[in-house]
Amino acid sequence: MSLRILVVGAGIAGLAAARGLRVAGFRPEVVEALPASVVPGAGIHLPGNASRALRLLGLDVPLRPLGDLIFRQVFLDTRGRDLFEMDVAGLWAGVGESRALSRADLQQVLLTGVGGEVRFETEVRDVQIVDGAAKVEFGTGAVTEYDLVVGADGRRSLIRDKVGLGGPATPTGQIVYRSVVTGGPPLTDWTALLGRRSAFVAMPMGGRRLYCYADETAPDTPNPEDPAERLRELFGSWGGPVSAILDKIEKVQVARTDEVVLPSWSKGPVVLVGDAAHATAPTLAQGAAMSFEDGWVLGQELRSADGDIPAALRAYEDRRRPRCSEVRERTRERDRARDVPPSLRDPMLRRRGARIFTDHYRALVSPV
Repeated sequence: MSLRILVVGAGIAGLAAARGLRVAGFRPEVVEALPASVVPGAGIHLPGNASRALRLLGLDVPLRPLGDLIFRQVFLDTRGRDLFEMDVAGLWAGVGESRALSRADLQQVLLTGVGGEVRFETEVRDVQIVDGAAKVEFGTGAVTEYDLVVGADGRRSLIRDKVGLGGPATPTGQIVYRSVVTGGPPLTDWTALLGRRSAFVAMPMGGRRLYCYADETAPDTPNPEDPAERLRELFGSWGGPVSAILDKIEKVQVARTDEVVLPSWSKGPVVLVGDAAHATAPTLAQGAAMSFEDGWVLGQELRSADGDIPAALRAYEDRRRPRCSEVRERTRERDRARDVPPSLRDPMLRRRGARIFTDHYRALVSPV
């Protein structure tokens, strides 16, 4: 059956949904409000379940030459002393490789998988459900009717707002800093230093580059005017590789994180995927993985439903909601550990950290 499908958003979630629909035999249109010249910066860490989902989407081969594989995660205290290690390769054995790479490279792989043109600089102004179809008004004033609209427009989703699927995202209180460093200290492992209400993570992403991610819990503090200077202020006295990395940091992206928790992900012929439906703080690095999985499952359920869109959207949410809720709960659990004084937390992590942190991913090892 031929369905007229529109995917709104050409970020990770939108391109994954478009690919999942294409693999299932559909030909969605994809629109993006931003121009094609806007390229995502910084890096990204893809755990093993993200690689498995990309394999299901048929996009694992072009990813193989990119970035650097992650076999081990090393956790240190603020002085650079060992807390514990996670055997990442062992955890995801038989599932997929863990990899750190450039977001721009990942975006390019996803774009090649769409199989059709992405209409950039195309804004959606409104969506209305009329007689079981979705009428979409574009920024030009043009109105087009679709059998299905996929809202993949992120935490502050316009689609979510227009069809009444939930209110605004809820701030977590975290400020996150992202940077790519060239010529820093040679790191072979994903390495995290844990402070109180703050953390600093660095990982190799190929080509002598490191992807650095840092955060602080500061709900009442405005975003810093000079993010690089704020990083030095926060982490300048920390041990391990931090000071050598800070010496090389130039450009820093700063953002605040939100949660999205909704009673339903669909209404009539409109469905949400990725952060628009279930955003969390990025603590477990599962945002992209959940989006890849969403795209695959949505396409499969739509194909299985043989044109019954409401049934397909119910089945999609029934399969995806428990898994995304698990990610949210484990993210909250790990973030709560940030509030425990290091004098109490660090001895416990030295004893049981590997088991606790590995368990956060156990449910995600199972098939999508």
